[in-house]
Amino acid sequence: MEKQKRSRWLQPTKAKRIALFLSMDISAIVIALLASFVLRFDGAVPETYLTFLPALLGLSVMLKLPIFYFQRFYRMSWSFVGMGELIAIFKGITYGSLLLGTVSFVFRETDLFLTFPRSILVIDYGLTLLLIGSGRLLKRVYLQWRRKPISGKRTLIIGAGDAGEQLVRSMQKETHVVQWPVGFVDDDPSKQGLSIHEVNVLGNSDQLEQLIRQQEAKSVFIAMPSAESTVIRGLVDRVRKVGVEDIRVLPPLSELFSGKVSTAELREVNLEDLLGRSPVTIDMQAVEHYLKDKVVLVTGASGSIGSELCRQVARFTPKVLVFLDQDETGVFNLEAQLHRQFEGLCFENVIADVQDDRKIAEVFKTFQPQVVFHAAAYKHVALMERFPEEAIKNNAIGTKVVAEAALAQGVEKFVLISTDKAVNPSSVMGASKRLAENIILALNGKGKTQFSAVRFGNVLGSRGSVVPIFESKIKNREPITIRHPNMRRYFMITSEAVLLVLQAGAMGNGGEVFVLDMGQQVKIVDLAKELIRLHGFEPDRDIPIVYTQPLPGEKIEEELLSAEEGTEATKHERVFQAKLNTSATEEDMWAAIEQFKVSSTISQQAAIDWLRALIPEFNPT
Repeated sequence: MEKQKRSRWLQPTKAKRIALFLSMDISAIVIALLASFVLRFDGAVPETYLTFLPALLGLSVMLKLPIFYFQRFYRMSWSFVGMGELIAIFKGITYGSLLLGTVSFVFRETDLFLTFPRSILVIDYGLTLLLIGSGRLLKRVYLQWRRKPISGKRTLIIGAGDAGEQLVRSMQKETHVVQWPVGFVDDDPSKQGLSIHEVNVLGNSDQLEQLIRQQEAKSVFIAMPSAESTVIRGLVDRVRKVGVEDIRVLPPLSELFSGKVSTAELREVNLEDLLGRSPVTIDMQAVEHYLKDKVVLVTGASGSIGSELCRQVARFTPKVLVFLDQDETGVFNLEAQLHRQFEGLCFENVIADVQDDRKIAEVFKTFQPQVVFHAAAYKHVALMERFPEEAIKNNAIGTKVVAEAALAQGVEKFVLISTDKAVNPSSVMGASKRLAENIILALNGKGKTQFSAVRFGNVLGSRGSVVPIFESKIKNREPITIRHPNMRRYFMITSEAVLLVLQAGAMGNGGEVFVLDMGQQVKIVDLAKELIRLHGFEPDRDIPIVYTQPLPGEKIEEELLSAEEGTEATKHERVFQAKLNTSATEEDMWAAIEQFKVSSTISQQAAIDWLRALIPEFNPT
């Protein structure tokens, strides 16, 4: 029972914590001022000061507490007091003491301050800083003093930077010890021999296998959120060869929404870490400038790209985030997730079809978005070959409906999510997306809305991509089918592709088609082999790989630009601007779309011929 009471005291509710901090601060302010008088007069405080002391104490509390509140003193966690919190405490106490000093100077002719010794202010400042600062560190010191002996799985941490330091701190604070840090591995010569939270930096990565054996490590944590996939892959391969199976990694910085590292952020190594991880930095100020306090609409919000767009946009605190999709289950799940992750942000959801011009116009009139990310699209190549008229209606005409509503409402920025399959399209899906690009380019300049598009390749692990399909095959121990031994694709992590979309949106002035640098193309067979190894099997021994023929519309290799386009550099090294040539005239395009819309029926071949007339470079296979 006593242990339970102690536990509840150490983990108070929010209201109790605030009340406790307030009472501690009031006590500290009162004690500091009383002690200042005692120290100033060597314990013999004159009676003249004792008369005014209660008023001085009340004034000091009234002046300092509001400043402490605005410096977020009462939002701090006892368990995670770090340098940022200590700086805030220093600033708050300094401002409070300066305010008290200013009041004493302004009212120096009053009875209260007429004979008030100015040295009291200096002593009071030092004592207040000492009492409140040490009070905030009490629990941190207590937990450090009660640090548990090694009892969990012996864990080696690769990376002794900020992420590694935060990770060790989080591990040492856990109530139930599952893993215990026994050492760091880091290649920085200046860190060799250092001790971080009493955990030593034992050596560099060249000694990795030796250190694992020496420390008898049963787990390895890779605390390098900014490392590229090639680095992660090399480390994982070496750790596996030593026989360690419990390998975990921190996700890329783009996925660390909280900005803090803890054991909760760790996850098992996945394919994105080994093949698609390419750290992205963006101009945060530029992105914040066009998203902060704006009404932002995301269509296709429950899809892989759309949902990540919602999460990344939410980080920049828009005024309202409106997410639209026709998948009601996806919207329901996305709303629940966003409310958990971004408490306090204003969200609105809409169930609608982008082809419904009346509903879309109503959505724009109701919410009056200032920024639109149009991610709604049909993307499955093989399915769209069978239903080309649906690809045209959703991907092209749906884009026209949303873009025209944006134009009518005076939206500031409209960003179309496009694809590398729009280049020299061999598939209906690619041709329909190329037409969508042409539509928004034709609308640009017709009003104040700046229309632009962003092209990129496949995102690892997205719904319907090869990764979930391969994983299902591996789970059932079935052969993996690859449609050509040389088939290659561009791959990127969803979060990092979306960050570059936000960056492109910040750079766009209207009329651009941006192309993301997707790195090198990955052979599908290499991806399959890595995925098989991730599940603990050997390719062609445990899981066979078989080859067939490409499906209609599939290319052996994708392109991000056609031969006649070319690119221009932008101010971001991983975002380029395509120089487009549109073959069909604007009048012909609008006329063809209207003709398509009024057609009662259209055959599969007629739909393909219709696309070829508008996109001459479309070469269906």
